Amino acid sequence: MSRPRAQEPASFARRLRDRERLVGYWIALNDPAATERIAGLGYDYLGVDGQHGVMHQPGWQSAMLAVDARGRSAGVIRVPSPDPVAVGAALDTGARGVVVPMIETPEQARTVVRACRHHPAGTRSLAGPVRAELRLGDVPAGIDDQIACIVMIETAAALENLDAICATEGLDAVYVGPADLSAALGARWFGDPATADALEAALVRVTGAADRAGIACGIHVLDGESAAERLAEGFTFATVSSDITHLQQAAARHLAAAGGHLAA
Repeated sequence: MSRPRAQEPASFARRLRDRERLVGYWIALNDPAATERIAGLGYDYLGVDGQHGVMHQPGWQSAMLAVDARGRSAGVIRVPSPDPVAVGAALDTGARGVVVPMIETPEQARTVVRACRHHPAGTRSLAGPVRAELRLGDVPAGIDDQIACIVMIETAAALENLDAICATEGLDAVYVGPADLSAALGARWFGDPATADALEAALVRVTGAADRAGIACGIHVLDGESAAERLAEGFTFATVSSDITHLQQAAARHLAAAGGHLAA
């Protein structure tokens, strides 16, 4: 599948809502210099992991500065929980969207949507002169239009409530965490062949529910080839692996090419 170059980051939320095919990359390392390099490659968005990895809240703003420095990718932050305080803190850094993990009910989804929107649509506090104002302006409705609210589907309860979650007013997208969803389906490890068919069936359910609700649907994948396959299957966005994973893989390949070890 051929893809155009990444567009202006300000268009990210609109393009997500329009269900354009988008490809992102995952940032787990707290290294703004490395993030800045990746931000110039042309990915539609970079997802910064504030839930796992080593990227805790003090690093979120540095990561958004690094992404914005290249002017090509949109910066998105996965917050550690559905807590509206965490959502607001992430958006105040200038992030153009949040990914919220472990959503299991439509009530939780509504809480997250409202945390992403200002009055009267939501509960987000108007921050004033913080980074977000520089990128998104100071008009609440205009800010809200530029923010993507994405929730993760990764538990058995989420699958049970899938249609109701997808139907949440104001929700822009659902996003599959395949590792946790596999565990919820009985996998002993991610990639366990015993649950491969069940996972694929669940993914069909997710894409179908998102399509019926008219919202975007994303998934995390291990490589670019898998991203292309998932986009062809009905997902509208896919996030590729992570910086720390690729760093380890590249180092291992070079070690193997050098013969595995060198005599002292």
